[in-house]
Amino acid sequence: MGYLIGTDEAGYAPNLGPLVISATVWSVPGDPQDVDLYKLLRKAVARAPAVRKPQSKVAVAAGRSSEERRSPSRRQPSRLVLADSKVLYKPPGGLAELELGVLAALSLAGASPQSWREVWRHLAPDAAHTLDEQPWHVDFERPLPLAADRPRVDRLAARLQAEAEQTGVRLLAVRSRAVFPDRWNDLTDQHNKSTALSMLTLELLSEVLTALGDEPVAVICDKHGGRNFYQPLLQRHVTEHLVEVYGEGPKESIYRWGPSSRRTEVVFRVNAERYLPCALASMASKYLRELAMLAFNDYWRRHLPELRPTAGYPLDAGRFKSDIAATQQTLKISDRLLWRNR
Repeated sequence: MGYLIGTDEAGYAPNLGPLVISATVWSVPGDPQDVDLYKLLRKAVARAPAVRKPQSKVAVAAGRSSEERRSPSRRQPSRLVLADSKVLYKPPGGLAELELGVLAALSLAGASPQSWREVWRHLAPDAAHTLDEQPWHVDFERPLPLAADRPRVDRLAARLQAEAEQTGVRLLAVRSRAVFPDRWNDLTDQHNKSTALSMLTLELLSEVLTALGDEPVAVICDKHGGRNFYQPLLQRHVTEHLVEVYGEGPKESIYRWGPSSRRTEVVFRVNAERYLPCALASMASKYLRELAMLAFNDYWRRHLPELRPTAGYPLDAGRFKSDIAATQQTLKISDRLLWRNR
C-alpha cells in the first residue's frame, strides 16, 4: 500500500479572480509509482467524454435520435469522466460535466456539499474563513449543483464508490488553496509568477504530506511555467532529509527523499493532467475558480445590470475593468483587491 498525490492549478493567467491550486490524495494498493488509477477504476471512470455518433437520416427525419428513444439511464454515459478541466469545461454552458465530476469524486472522500459556501468549506477551508474579505462574496450563496443533474451525480458516485472498494482505492482528500488578487499581488511583488506558484503548491503539498502515515508516497505535479529546478524550494519544506535530485529537464524533474519504508518521490511533469490524480486536481481548481467568478460577476451586475460578465482572462479583463471603473471608484474598491498585476 502507498499514497498517490496529484496537484494542478487553474487561473494562473487571469487578471481577475483567484488562482486556485489543488491536491488530491489517494491510498492505493501496491507501489504508488506503478499505479495507474485510470486502469484500476476503468469500469467507473473514463479519460474523456464519450463521442456521440451522428444521427442516421431516418432518425433525423423522425425528429429523434436512437439514443433519445432509449431510457434516460441508457442515454447517459455510464462512467464518470475525470480529465483535464480544459477538456470538460467549455464556456458558456460547460459547467455541468466539470461539476458532475467534482461532486461525484468528492462523495468518494465522504463529502456531499449542498451549497456554494459548503463546497468552499470542504475543498478550501482556509479560504472559506476569509471569503467575506472580498466584497463580492459577502452574503453570496447558491444551492448545489448549479448545472449538473443531482440523480446523475449520485448514480455515478455510487458506481465509483463500488469500483474503488473492489480495487482497494481510497480518495483520502481533495484540498485546495485559493489565492485572491491582493495576496497574489503581495507574492508577485517579491517573486516572479513561476516561483510564487511553486511556493504555494509546495506549501499545500507539505500540508497534505504531514497528514499521511508511514508508507511510500508518489507525487505528480504539473510543471510550473518553464521552471525545471525545484530542489531548493522543496528542501524548505523537507527538514528531516536531504532532497535528492534524480533528473531535471524541460519534460520532467524528479526528486526523492526519506527511508525506504516511507520513500517520497515528487515528479514535476509536462501535461501531468493525463494522470487521474492531477486531472481531478485540475477539475477541483477550475470548479472553485468558476464558483468564485460566479459571485464576482453577480456582485458587479447588481450594480451594473447591463454589464457583460467576464471570465477574468487578459483579453476581456481590460474591457471589464474599464466598464466598472466609475462604480469601482464610487464603491471605494482598490485595484489591489480587484486586479492581479501579474
